[in-house]
Amino acid sequence: MKPEVNKWEATSTWIRERLLSPVGLHMVAFGIMAVATIGLGIRVGLDWRTTSSSNIDAVAGRQAELKALEIQTTPLHGLDKKVELSRQQIDEFYAKRVPPSYSAILERLGAVMAKGPVKMPRAGYTQAPGSVDLTEIRIDAGVSGDYPAIMRFINGLERSQTFFVIRAMALTGQQGGTVNLRLVVSTWLRPEDAAASGLPIIGAPGTEPDAGTGSGAEPGPAAGEGE
Repeated sequence: MKPEVNKWEATSTWIRERLLSPVGLHMVAFGIMAVATIGLGIRVGLDWRTTSSSNIDAVAGRQAELKALEIQTTPLHGLDKKVELSRQQIDEFYAKRVPPSYSAILERLGAVMAKGPVKMPRAGYTQAPGSVDLTEIRIDAGVSGDYPAIMRFINGLERSQTFFVIRAMALTGQQGGTVNLRLVVSTWLRPEDAAASGLPIIGAPGTEPDAGTGSGAEPGPAAGEGE
């Protein structure tokens, strides 16, 4: 037993000497540093993976927001062209359907009457207040003629290029083959043209609501006014 004890003691002494020697201490330090480096590398790799996943998620989120913004703004593409087209259409509508003056209303109404043919013994013209883009001109008139002529006149008003809207219509009498009809018709003028017409404003003092209200000018024929 004594030789074995001596052997283990010799081995332990040799190991201590080796570890405590400068070379041994360097090897121990190198081993510790190697383990620390490996651990640090693993930690950095895990952190990089986590950071990369977060960046990918952030980029995906930004792309989704950008796509949603593109979808929201799609209706606005070419908006300037749409506005210009709408302006042109409004100008064309005004040129074709809105009379340029009060006298033009009389001429175009006269042209429709001539195609009846019907007579308009009395008519009152007034303008509605509070208009901005267009001012309503209301015509309260009595019309007489045979039944087919009356129907042609009404059809002519509805199909006229000038924008006439029949507000009310009532039979006031009939003598033989002649029918007497009361009509309330609206058309429109631009505000400056309505102001220049001098027509009384509906609701203003001295304005009566009957067919004799307003200007009593008789409608006259107009060239070029058709169905």
